[in-house]
Amino acid sequence: MLGCLTKMNDEQLVDARGLLCPLPVLKLRKKLQSVSSGTLLQLLATDPAAVVDVPHFCMESGHELVEINDDGTATTYSVRKA
Repeated sequence: MLGCLTKMNDEQLVDARGLLCPLPVLKLRKKLQSVSSGTLLQLLATDPAAVVDVPHFCMESGHELVEINDDGTATTYSVRKA
């Protein structure tokens, strides 16, 4: 999906499908703490509030929201750690 943006070994998936606010952002935050700067994470979420929560979290914490992609079943948020 985002192979052109980063090396595959730098990509990591955070699966938060089926979880409601604030759990998708909390899972993303926890994963971001365990990876090095510049790592691209992909958060999968089905929570409708994530469309507001994830961009707000990124803006507040300094991480880069690279892309949002909704395939109709889940939304993928690509976030690069600051």
